[in-house]
Amino acid sequence: MNIGDKMKKSRLNLFKATSMSISIIGISLIILMIVFLAGLGIWTVYNNLQNDVDSGSAYDKIASLNSDYSTLSAQFDKTKTQVDSSNNANIMAAYNDANLQLVKAQNAINDAQSAVSAGKSSDEINSRINTAESQLQTAKESLSKVNAMF
Repeated sequence: MNIGDKMKKSRLNLFKATSMSISIIGISLIILMIVFLAGLGIWTVYNNLQNDVDSGSAYDKIASLNSDYSTLSAQFDKTKTQVDSSNNANIMAAYNDANLQLVKAQNAINDAQSAVSAGKSSDEINSRINTAESQLQTAKESLSKVNAMF
């Protein structure tokens, strides 16, 4: 064997080693990509299921808020007849302020409903529901103050 043959054989061995390394790296990258995409798919499915559960409980809370609002609105209607018959300007002003709180409560409930319908984040939905609950409580307290004026 002469030097030229040894060089050819050396280059051939180097080419084989390089080709094998590139093949192993390529296969490893393909496997890693498949694992990554599978993990991403599982995470997406889990996240969608979690959002569905969260929005389900949010719908329950909103239904409860709407029920409370309806009850409170009926109480406002009963109080309205007493306010009108009293002809007292202070009671009418207090009733109008309380009624404004009721309108704000309805707007807050609608805002929470739209957040759920739009698929907003759980934190955003919970924040809006808490605002609606707080506003509904404020309306109840305002009505109690008006009723105490009689």
